[in-house]
Amino acid sequence: MIQRLRKNFILSAMLSLFIVMVILIGAAGATGYLSAVREADDTLETLCQNQGRFPFWMMQEEPGDGEGRGRSGVRFSPELAFETRFFSVAFDSDGTVRIVDLENIAAIDMDGAVEMARQVLTGTKTSGFVGSYRYAVTSMGTYTRVVFLDCTRSLGSVKTFLRNSALVGAVVFLAFFGLTLLFSGRFIRPLAESYQKQKQFITDAGHEIKTPITIIDADAELLEMDLPDSEWVQDIRAQTRRLAGLTNDLIYLSRMDEERLEVQRIEFPFSDLVAETAQSFRARAVTEKKNFTVDVEPMITFCGEEKSLRQLVSLLTDNALKYSPEGGTISVELKKNRNSIVLTVRNSCDAIPEGDLNELFDRFYRADRSRSSATGGHGLGLSIARAIVTAHKGKITAASEGGDTMVFTAVFPEKA
Repeated sequence: MIQRLRKNFILSAMLSLFIVMVILIGAAGATGYLSAVREADDTLETLCQNQGRFPFWMMQEEPGDGEGRGRSGVRFSPELAFETRFFSVAFDSDGTVRIVDLENIAAIDMDGAVEMARQVLTGTKTSGFVGSYRYAVTSMGTYTRVVFLDCTRSLGSVKTFLRNSALVGAVVFLAFFGLTLLFSGRFIRPLAESYQKQKQFITDAGHEIKTPITIIDADAELLEMDLPDSEWVQDIRAQTRRLAGLTNDLIYLSRMDEERLEVQRIEFPFSDLVAETAQSFRARAVTEKKNFTVDVEPMITFCGEEKSLRQLVSLLTDNALKYSPEGGTISVELKKNRNSIVLTVRNSCDAIPEGDLNELFDRFYRADRSRSSATGGHGLGLSIARAIVTAHKGKITAASEGGDTMVFTAVFPEKA
Protein backbone atom coordinates (compact mmCIF):
# COMPACT_ATOMS: atom_id res chain seq x y z
CA MET A 1 0.00 0.00 0.00
CA ILE A 2 2.81 2.42 0.87
CA GLN A 3 4.52 1.82 -2.46
CA ARG A 4 1.21 2.38 -4.21
CA LEU A 5 0.74 5.59 -2.23
CA ARG A 6 4.24 6.71 -3.23
CA LYS A 7 3.54 5.99 -6.89
CA ASN A 8 0.26 7.90 -6.71
CA PHE A 9 2.02 10.84 -5.04
CA ILE A 10 4.69 10.95 -7.75
CA LEU A 11 2.07 10.56 -10.49
CA SER A 12 -0.08 13.35 -9.05
CA ALA A 13 2.91 15.69 -8.69
CA MET A 14 4.14 15.02 -12.22
CA LEU A 15 0.67 15.31 -13.72
CA SER A 16 0.12 18.63 -11.93
CA LEU A 17 3.46 19.95 -13.16
CA PHE A 18 2.72 18.75 -16.70
CA ILE A 19 -0.67 20.50 -16.75
CA VAL A 20 0.82 23.75 -15.41
CA MET A 21 3.65 23.66 -17.95
CA VAL A 22 1.28 22.95 -20.83
CA ILE A 23 -0.94 25.85 -19.77
CA LEU A 24 2.00 28.25 -19.37
CA ILE A 25 3.73 27.30 -22.63
CA GLY A 26 0.43 27.20 -24.48
CA ALA A 27 -0.60 30.61 -23.13
CA ALA A 28 2.78 32.13 -24.01
CA GLY A 29 2.65 30.60 -27.49
CA ALA A 30 -0.91 31.76 -28.06
CA THR A 31 0.02 35.26 -26.90
CA GLY A 32 2.97 35.35 -29.29
CA TYR A 33 0.86 34.07 -32.17
CA LEU A 34 -1.92 36.58 -31.54
CA SER A 35 0.64 39.37 -31.29
CA ALA A 36 2.14 38.36 -34.63
CA VAL A 37 -1.32 38.24 -36.23
CA ARG A 38 -2.23 41.63 -34.78
CA GLU A 39 0.95 43.22 -36.11
CA ALA A 40 0.34 41.61 -39.52
CA ASP A 41 -3.23 42.92 -39.60
CA ASP A 42 -2.02 46.42 -38.72
CA THR A 43 0.45 46.28 -41.60
CA LEU A 44 -2.17 44.89 -44.00
CA GLU A 45 -4.61 47.59 -43.04
CA THR A 46 -2.07 50.23 -43.96
CA LEU A 47 -1.33 48.49 -47.27
CA CYS A 48 -5.02 48.13 -48.13
CA GLN A 49 -5.65 51.81 -47.45
CA ASN A 50 -2.84 52.77 -49.84
CA GLN A 51 -3.53 50.58 -52.90
CA GLY A 52 -1.23 47.76 -51.78
CA ARG A 53 1.79 49.95 -50.94
CA PHE A 54 3.22 51.74 -47.97
CA PRO A 55 2.43 55.48 -47.81
CA PHE A 56 5.13 58.04 -48.41
CA TRP A 57 5.41 59.11 -44.78
CA MET A 58 6.53 55.60 -43.82
CA MET A 59 9.64 56.10 -45.94
CA GLN A 60 10.62 59.04 -43.74
CA GLU A 61 12.87 58.67 -40.75
CA GLU A 62 10.50 60.55 -38.42
CA PRO A 63 6.76 60.29 -39.19
CA GLY A 64 4.58 63.24 -38.27
CA ASP A 65 2.13 63.34 -35.37
CA GLY A 66 -0.56 60.69 -35.73
CA GLU A 67 1.37 58.99 -38.50
CA GLY A 68 3.18 55.65 -38.24
CA ARG A 69 0.67 53.99 -35.92
CA GLY A 70 -1.41 50.89 -36.55
CA ARG A 71 -5.00 50.40 -35.46
CA SER A 72 -3.74 48.92 -32.17
CA GLY A 73 -2.03 52.24 -31.45
CA VAL A 74 1.53 50.85 -31.63
CA ARG A 75 3.96 53.00 -33.62
CA PHE A 76 5.37 51.35 -36.73
CA SER A 77 9.12 50.81 -36.94
CA PRO A 78 10.79 53.18 -39.45
CA GLU A 79 12.27 50.04 -41.07
CA LEU A 80 8.91 48.34 -41.57
CA ALA A 81 8.47 49.46 -45.17
CA PHE A 82 11.93 48.15 -46.07
CA GLU A 83 11.86 44.80 -44.26
CA THR A 84 8.31 43.70 -45.07
CA ARG A 85 7.72 41.19 -47.86
CA PHE A 86 4.30 41.53 -49.48
CA PHE A 87 2.44 41.42 -52.78
CA SER A 88 -1.06 42.20 -54.05
CA VAL A 89 -3.43 41.17 -56.83
CA ALA A 90 -6.34 43.34 -58.01
CA PHE A 91 -9.37 42.03 -59.95
CA ASP A 92 -12.07 43.81 -61.95
CA SER A 93 -15.70 43.19 -61.08
CA ASP A 94 -15.87 40.47 -63.76
CA GLY A 95 -12.92 38.58 -62.21
CA THR A 96 -10.29 39.75 -64.71
CA VAL A 97 -6.83 40.28 -63.26
CA ARG A 98 -6.12 44.01 -63.28
CA ILE A 99 -2.86 44.43 -61.35
CA VAL A 100 -0.27 42.03 -59.99
CA ASP A 101 2.27 43.82 -57.80
CA LEU A 102 5.28 41.61 -57.03
CA GLU A 103 7.80 44.38 -56.51
CA ASN A 104 8.31 43.57 -52.82
CA ILE A 105 8.39 39.79 -52.95
CA ALA A 106 10.78 37.30 -54.56
CA ALA A 107 9.38 33.96 -53.44
CA ILE A 108 6.14 34.20 -55.47
CA ASP A 109 5.76 34.41 -59.25
CA MET A 110 2.82 35.90 -61.15
CA ASP A 111 0.94 32.63 -61.68
CA GLY A 112 1.33 31.66 -58.03
CA ALA A 113 0.14 35.07 -56.85
CA VAL A 114 -2.97 34.98 -59.06
CA GLU A 115 -3.78 31.42 -57.99
CA MET A 116 -3.51 32.33 -54.30
CA ALA A 117 -5.69 35.40 -54.81
CA ARG A 118 -8.38 33.43 -56.64
CA GLN A 119 -8.30 30.82 -53.87
CA VAL A 120 -9.01 33.57 -51.35
CA LEU A 121 -11.86 35.06 -53.37
CA THR A 122 -13.62 31.70 -53.68
CA GLY A 123 -14.15 31.80 -49.93
CA THR A 124 -16.13 34.17 -47.76
CA LYS A 125 -13.40 35.41 -45.42
CA THR A 126 -11.86 38.84 -45.79
CA SER A 127 -8.76 37.94 -43.81
CA GLY A 128 -6.87 34.84 -42.86
CA PHE A 129 -3.88 32.71 -43.80
CA VAL A 130 -2.83 30.92 -46.97
CA GLY A 131 0.17 28.94 -45.84
CA SER A 132 2.45 31.41 -44.06
CA TYR A 133 0.92 34.42 -45.87
CA ARG A 134 -1.58 36.61 -44.06
CA TYR A 135 -4.08 38.18 -46.44
CA ALA A 136 -6.70 40.91 -46.41
CA VAL A 137 -9.40 41.61 -48.99
CA THR A 138 -10.52 45.14 -49.76
CA SER A 139 -12.95 46.51 -52.37
CA MET A 140 -12.44 49.92 -53.91
CA GLY A 141 -14.80 51.10 -56.61
CA THR A 142 -15.10 48.54 -59.39
CA TYR A 143 -12.21 46.31 -58.39
CA THR A 144 -11.18 44.07 -55.52
CA ARG A 145 -7.65 43.87 -54.17
CA VAL A 146 -6.14 40.98 -52.21
CA VAL A 147 -2.99 41.91 -50.29
CA PHE A 148 -0.68 39.19 -48.98
CA LEU A 149 1.89 39.66 -46.24
CA ASP A 150 4.73 37.18 -45.72
CA CYS A 151 4.60 36.14 -42.04
CA THR A 152 7.21 33.41 -42.29
CA ARG A 153 9.63 35.13 -39.92
CA SER A 154 7.08 36.07 -37.25
CA LEU A 155 5.38 32.67 -37.31
CA GLY A 156 8.78 31.01 -37.35
CA SER A 157 9.70 32.94 -34.23
CA VAL A 158 6.57 31.67 -32.49
CA LYS A 159 7.32 28.09 -33.53
CA THR A 160 10.93 28.43 -32.38
CA PHE A 161 9.75 29.79 -29.03
CA LEU A 162 7.35 26.89 -28.60
CA ARG A 163 10.00 24.36 -29.58
CA ASN A 164 12.59 25.83 -27.22
CA SER A 165 10.01 26.14 -24.44
CA ALA A 166 9.00 22.51 -24.90
CA LEU A 167 12.65 21.46 -24.77
CA VAL A 168 13.31 23.46 -21.61
CA GLY A 169 10.04 22.19 -20.17
CA ALA A 170 11.07 18.58 -20.84
CA VAL A 171 14.38 19.14 -19.05
CA VAL A 172 12.60 20.75 -16.10
CA PHE A 173 10.03 17.93 -16.09
CA LEU A 174 12.72 15.25 -15.97
CA ALA A 175 14.66 17.14 -13.30
CA PHE A 176 11.51 17.54 -11.20
CA PHE A 177 10.72 13.84 -11.66
CA GLY A 178 14.17 12.90 -10.42
CA LEU A 179 13.88 15.16 -7.37
CA THR A 180 10.36 13.94 -6.62
CA LEU A 181 11.50 10.35 -6.91
CA LEU A 182 14.45 11.10 -4.64
CA PHE A 183 12.53 12.90 -1.90
CA SER A 184 9.13 11.15 -2.09
CA GLY A 185 10.38 8.47 0.26
CA ARG A 186 11.09 11.12 2.88
CA PHE A 187 7.73 12.76 2.36
CA ILE A 188 5.74 9.61 3.07
CA ARG A 189 8.10 8.07 5.63
CA PRO A 190 6.07 9.28 8.66
CA LEU A 191 2.91 7.91 7.08
CA ALA A 192 4.65 4.63 6.26
CA GLU A 193 5.85 4.29 9.83
CA SER A 194 2.40 5.07 11.18
CA TYR A 195 0.80 2.58 8.83
CA GLN A 196 3.33 -0.10 9.75
CA LYS A 197 2.66 0.46 13.44
CA GLN A 198 -1.07 0.27 12.78
CA LYS A 199 -0.70 -3.07 10.99
CA GLN A 200 1.57 -4.39 13.71
CA PHE A 201 -0.92 -3.29 16.37
CA ILE A 202 -3.80 -5.02 14.58
CA THR A 203 -1.81 -8.23 14.23
CA ASP A 204 -0.55 -8.20 17.83
CA ALA A 205 -3.88 -7.18 19.30
CA GLY A 206 -5.70 -9.77 17.20
CA HIS A 207 -3.48 -12.56 18.47
CA GLU A 208 -3.79 -11.30 22.06
CA ILE A 209 -7.58 -11.11 21.80
CA LYS A 210 -7.82 -14.64 20.46
CA THR A 211 -6.81 -16.13 23.80
CA PRO A 212 -9.57 -14.55 25.97
CA ILE A 213 -12.11 -15.18 23.20
CA THR A 214 -11.20 -18.86 23.19
CA ILE A 215 -11.46 -19.02 26.99
CA ILE A 216 -14.82 -17.21 27.01
CA ASP A 217 -16.16 -19.53 24.32
CA ALA A 218 -14.98 -22.60 26.22
CA ASP A 219 -16.53 -21.34 29.47
CA ALA A 220 -19.77 -20.54 27.68
CA GLU A 221 -19.80 -24.06 26.22
CA LEU A 222 -19.51 -25.52 29.73
CA LEU A 223 -22.29 -23.23 30.96
CA GLU A 224 -24.45 -24.34 28.07
CA MET A 225 -24.09 -27.94 29.24
CA ASP A 226 -25.54 -26.93 32.62
CA LEU A 227 -28.03 -24.40 31.18
CA PRO A 228 -28.92 -25.74 27.74
CA ASP A 229 -31.96 -23.49 27.32
CA SER A 230 -30.42 -20.24 28.55
CA GLU A 231 -30.74 -17.55 25.90
CA TRP A 232 -28.05 -15.53 27.66
CA VAL A 233 -25.48 -18.28 27.27
CA GLN A 234 -26.46 -18.78 23.66
CA ASP A 235 -26.11 -15.06 23.05
CA ILE A 236 -22.65 -15.09 24.67
CA ARG A 237 -21.55 -17.90 22.35
CA ALA A 238 -23.01 -16.17 19.30
CA GLN A 239 -21.26 -12.87 20.07
CA THR A 240 -18.04 -14.72 20.88
CA ARG A 241 -18.10 -16.38 17.47
CA ARG A 242 -18.82 -13.03 15.83
CA LEU A 243 -15.91 -11.38 17.67
CA ALA A 244 -13.62 -14.28 16.74
CA GLY A 245 -14.63 -13.89 13.09
CA LEU A 246 -13.95 -10.15 13.19
CA THR A 247 -10.54 -10.73 14.75
CA ASN A 248 -9.61 -13.33 12.15
CA ASP A 249 -10.73 -11.05 9.33
CA LEU A 250 -8.66 -8.14 10.65
CA ILE A 251 -5.58 -10.34 10.95
CA TYR A 252 -6.18 -11.71 7.46
CA LEU A 253 -6.51 -8.22 5.99
CA SER A 254 -3.36 -7.11 7.75
CA ARG A 255 -1.52 -10.09 6.30
CA MET A 256 -2.86 -9.41 2.80
CA ASP A 257 -1.72 -5.78 3.05
CA GLU A 258 1.91 -6.75 3.53
CA GLU A 259 3.92 -5.06 0.80
CA ARG A 260 5.87 -8.10 -0.28
CA LEU A 261 3.19 -10.71 0.31
CA GLU A 262 3.40 -13.40 -2.33
CA VAL A 263 0.51 -15.85 -2.52
CA GLN A 264 1.49 -19.48 -2.97
CA ARG A 265 0.59 -20.06 -6.61
CA ILE A 266 -0.29 -23.45 -8.01
CA GLU A 267 -2.24 -24.27 -11.13
CA PHE A 268 -5.65 -25.77 -10.40
CA PRO A 269 -9.04 -26.17 -12.13
CA PHE A 270 -10.68 -22.84 -11.36
CA SER A 271 -13.95 -23.95 -12.96
CA ASP A 272 -14.32 -26.84 -10.50
CA LEU A 273 -13.48 -24.61 -7.53
CA VAL A 274 -16.09 -21.98 -8.43
CA ALA A 275 -18.76 -24.57 -9.21
CA GLU A 276 -18.22 -26.52 -5.98
CA THR A 277 -18.05 -23.45 -3.77
CA ALA A 278 -21.10 -21.79 -5.31
CA GLN A 279 -23.17 -24.98 -5.25
CA SER A 280 -22.63 -25.25 -1.49
CA PHE A 281 -24.90 -22.18 -1.12
CA ARG A 282 -27.81 -23.70 -3.08
CA ALA A 283 -29.49 -25.24 -0.01
CA ARG A 284 -29.37 -21.91 1.78
CA ALA A 285 -30.87 -20.17 -1.25
CA VAL A 286 -33.73 -22.70 -1.36
CA THR A 287 -34.35 -22.24 2.37
CA GLU A 288 -34.48 -18.46 1.93
CA LYS A 289 -36.78 -18.84 -1.13
CA LYS A 290 -34.36 -17.28 -3.58
CA ASN A 291 -33.52 -18.24 -7.15
CA PHE A 292 -29.93 -19.42 -7.46
CA THR A 293 -28.05 -20.19 -10.68
CA VAL A 294 -24.46 -21.18 -11.40
CA ASP A 295 -23.01 -20.82 -14.89
CA VAL A 296 -19.37 -21.91 -15.07
CA GLU A 297 -17.44 -22.36 -18.28
CA PRO A 298 -15.66 -25.73 -18.02
CA MET A 299 -11.94 -26.44 -18.27
CA ILE A 300 -10.74 -23.05 -16.98
CA THR A 301 -7.49 -23.34 -15.06
CA PHE A 302 -5.74 -20.65 -13.06
CA CYS A 303 -2.45 -20.28 -11.24
CA GLY A 304 -3.10 -18.89 -7.79
CA GLU A 305 -3.79 -19.67 -4.13
CA GLU A 306 -6.69 -22.08 -4.11
CA LYS A 307 -7.71 -21.46 -0.49
CA SER A 308 -8.00 -17.69 -0.80
CA LEU A 309 -9.81 -17.89 -4.15
CA ARG A 310 -12.32 -20.30 -2.65
CA GLN A 311 -12.82 -17.76 0.12
CA LEU A 312 -13.36 -15.07 -2.54
CA VAL A 313 -16.19 -17.03 -4.17
CA SER A 314 -17.74 -17.69 -0.75
CA LEU A 315 -17.58 -14.04 0.27
CA LEU A 316 -19.18 -12.74 -2.92
CA THR A 317 -21.89 -15.43 -2.96
CA ASP A 318 -22.64 -14.96 0.74
CA ASN A 319 -22.87 -11.19 0.23
CA ALA A 320 -25.27 -11.68 -2.70
CA LEU A 321 -27.53 -13.93 -0.62
CA LYS A 322 -27.50 -11.53 2.33
CA TYR A 323 -28.64 -8.52 0.35
CA SER A 324 -31.12 -10.11 -2.04
CA PRO A 325 -34.82 -10.03 -1.06
CA GLU A 326 -37.05 -13.06 -0.74
CA GLY A 327 -37.85 -14.29 -4.23
CA GLY A 328 -34.77 -12.54 -5.58
CA THR A 329 -32.23 -13.94 -8.01
CA ILE A 330 -28.55 -14.71 -7.44
CA SER A 331 -26.21 -15.86 -10.19
CA VAL A 332 -22.55 -16.89 -10.15
CA GLU A 333 -20.73 -16.95 -13.48
CA LEU A 334 -17.20 -17.78 -14.55
CA LYS A 335 -16.11 -17.03 -18.13
CA LYS A 336 -12.91 -16.81 -20.09
CA ASN A 337 -12.56 -13.54 -22.02
CA ARG A 338 -9.54 -13.31 -24.34
CA ASN A 339 -6.54 -13.12 -21.97
CA SER A 340 -8.51 -12.79 -18.76
CA ILE A 341 -10.78 -14.82 -16.49
CA VAL A 342 -13.96 -13.10 -15.32
CA LEU A 343 -15.87 -14.06 -12.17
CA THR A 344 -19.26 -12.33 -11.94
CA VAL A 345 -21.76 -12.48 -9.06
CA ARG A 346 -25.16 -10.82 -9.50
CA ASN A 347 -27.97 -10.37 -7.05
CA SER A 348 -31.26 -8.54 -7.22
CA CYS A 349 -31.80 -6.01 -4.43
CA ASP A 350 -34.48 -3.66 -3.19
CA ALA A 351 -32.40 -0.51 -3.70
CA ILE A 352 -29.03 0.21 -5.24
CA PRO A 353 -26.77 2.22 -2.89
CA GLU A 354 -26.22 5.82 -3.98
CA GLY A 355 -22.80 7.27 -4.78
CA ASP A 356 -19.65 5.42 -5.79
CA LEU A 357 -20.42 1.70 -5.58
CA ASN A 358 -16.72 0.88 -5.26
CA GLU A 359 -16.89 2.34 -1.75
CA LEU A 360 -18.52 -0.98 -0.84
CA PHE A 361 -15.00 -2.42 -0.76
CA ASP A 362 -13.88 -0.02 1.98
CA ARG A 363 -13.43 -1.52 5.41
CA PHE A 364 -16.48 -1.36 7.69
CA TYR A 365 -18.45 0.42 4.96
CA ARG A 366 -22.18 -0.29 4.96
CA ALA A 367 -24.48 0.90 2.21
CA ASP A 368 -27.51 0.35 4.45
CA ARG A 369 -26.60 0.65 8.10
CA SER A 370 -30.14 -0.12 9.18
CA ARG A 371 -29.72 -3.69 7.91
CA SER A 372 -26.36 -4.39 9.52
CA SER A 373 -27.69 -6.35 12.44
CA ALA A 374 -30.16 -8.26 10.33
CA THR A 375 -27.68 -9.36 7.69
CA GLY A 376 -24.82 -10.06 10.09
CA GLY A 377 -21.17 -9.57 9.32
CA HIS A 378 -19.05 -6.59 10.18
CA GLY A 379 -18.27 -4.86 6.88
CA LEU A 380 -14.98 -6.58 6.07
CA GLY A 381 -16.08 -9.25 3.60
CA LEU A 382 -15.80 -7.16 0.45
CA SER A 383 -12.54 -5.61 1.70
CA ILE A 384 -11.10 -9.11 2.01
CA ALA A 385 -12.46 -9.94 -1.46
CA ARG A 386 -10.64 -6.96 -2.94
CA ALA A 387 -7.43 -7.86 -1.12
CA ILE A 388 -7.57 -11.41 -2.52
CA VAL A 389 -8.19 -10.19 -6.07
CA THR A 390 -5.42 -7.59 -5.80
CA ALA A 391 -2.97 -10.20 -4.48
CA HIS A 392 -3.65 -12.18 -7.66
CA LYS A 393 -2.99 -9.06 -9.80
CA GLY A 394 -6.66 -8.75 -10.70
CA LYS A 395 -9.28 -6.05 -10.36
CA ILE A 396 -12.72 -6.13 -8.76
CA THR A 397 -15.53 -3.65 -9.33
CA ALA A 398 -19.13 -3.10 -8.27
CA ALA A 399 -21.82 -1.82 -10.61
CA SER A 400 -25.56 -1.45 -11.00
CA GLU A 401 -27.44 -3.31 -13.71
CA GLY A 402 -30.94 -2.23 -14.63
CA GLY A 403 -31.39 -0.25 -11.41
CA ASP A 404 -32.35 -3.32 -9.35
CA THR A 405 -29.35 -5.63 -9.66
CA MET A 406 -25.92 -5.45 -8.04
CA VAL A 407 -23.02 -6.86 -10.05
CA PHE A 408 -19.61 -7.70 -8.62
CA THR A 409 -16.99 -8.48 -11.26
CA ALA A 410 -13.50 -9.85 -10.55
CA VAL A 411 -11.15 -9.92 -13.54
CA PHE A 412 -7.96 -11.96 -13.34
CA PRO A 413 -5.16 -12.05 -15.92
CA GLU A 414 -4.98 -15.52 -17.42
CA LYS A 415 -1.30 -15.63 -16.56
CA ALA A 416 -0.97 -13.77 -13.27
